[in-house]
Amino acid sequence: MRQKIVAGNWKMNKNLDEAKELIKGIKKEVKAGIEKGTRVMIAPSFVNLQSAVKKTQKSIIEVAAQNMHQSKNGAFTGEVSADMLINLGVNIVILGHSERREYFGETDALLAQKVDSALGNGLEVVFCFGELLEDRKSENHFKVVENQLKKALFHLQKGSFANIILAYEPVWAIGTGETASPEQAQEMHAFVRELFAKEYGKDTADTISILYGGSVKPANAKEIFSKPDVDGGLIGGAALKAEDFAAIIKSI
Repeated sequence: MRQKIVAGNWKMNKNLDEAKELIKGIKKEVKAGIEKGTRVMIAPSFVNLQSAVKKTQKSIIEVAAQNMHQSKNGAFTGEVSADMLINLGVNIVILGHSERREYFGETDALLAQKVDSALGNGLEVVFCFGELLEDRKSENHFKVVENQLKKALFHLQKGSFANIILAYEPVWAIGTGETASPEQAQEMHAFVRELFAKEYGKDTADTISILYGGSVKPANAKEIFSKPDVDGGLIGGAALKAEDFAAIIKSI
């Protein structure tokens, strides 16, 4: 059975005091319980991870990192390794976010290395993928997504996918206020699930959670999450307000 997941990616927002306050607010909002067994994750910036782990103890909230370096250690100024995350109590990492691809030049080949490093160190991976607006307009979006997934993930053994969560994020819908329609989201999620079914078998495809990321808000979350192949969301801006984030969680 696929897990329902709502993950909040805080990006480069919230200083330490603000992060503590937001976590306090989220804990208060979700304290009533998530009856459907939904997993709730937050991904603060690196400098707030240790505090976040402490503040979320004895709660349903899991803490994820927004990125990591592929090497074990070394002269990589400003980078963070898998071991450093684990030592803090962080067991989940987001990889392949479109902003990492666009602004920091991360390629599918590099992401394959990062995925290998994360899994090899026992981390769970939230792997992001998605097309640009020009890809969608040229009707090349399925091919772009297929290439991203095959190049970064299809070298893995079948068993590795027990520790991978997929997150489809159409780049044209991130931080723009634009959102893929529920039908567009479902179409791509179904396509991705079929890709995995062909490569790894239907049993594997049916157990992989595929999240939608792209301007999800309380007003549209329920309709998006109602689609059969959408297993939750990777939330950006709406994750920065406890009430909005909680409303999205309760929409699943």
